[in-house]
Amino acid sequence: QVQLVESGGGLVQAGGSLRLSCAASGRTFSNYAMGWFRQDPGKEREFVAAISWSGGNTAYTNSVKGRFTISRDNAKNTVYLQMNSLAPEDTAVYYCAAAQGLGPFRNYRSYDYWGQGTQVTVSS
Repeated sequence: QVQLVESGGGLVQAGGSLRLSCAASGRTFSNYAMGWFRQDPGKEREFVAAISWSGGNTAYTNSVKGRFTISRDNAKNTVYLQMNSLAPEDTAVYYCAAAQGLGPFRNYRSYDYWGQGTQVTVSS
């Protein structure tokens, strides 16, 4: 089992920045690829960013490329999502997830463990 706890969400004005963190506990963190997804009520869960187990490879959805950066610190068992130039359409609950394998993975079905989510609200 892997337990994931997100933090860092909140309310920010358009153009602002937030940094999400996801702390993992349980099994060896470095064995897992990690991902960030987001979901608005009534919409499907959307892939945002993912990172390989080593941190050497990343993937992003097109709408966040150049604005968001995913990173990980395996010594701290934590994955981060730095979000800059936030826009109202980025408003959602953000979830981190862990997947066995090298990664990065874009498909939510690849992930085995999920956090409880953290709300990000961007005001215009």
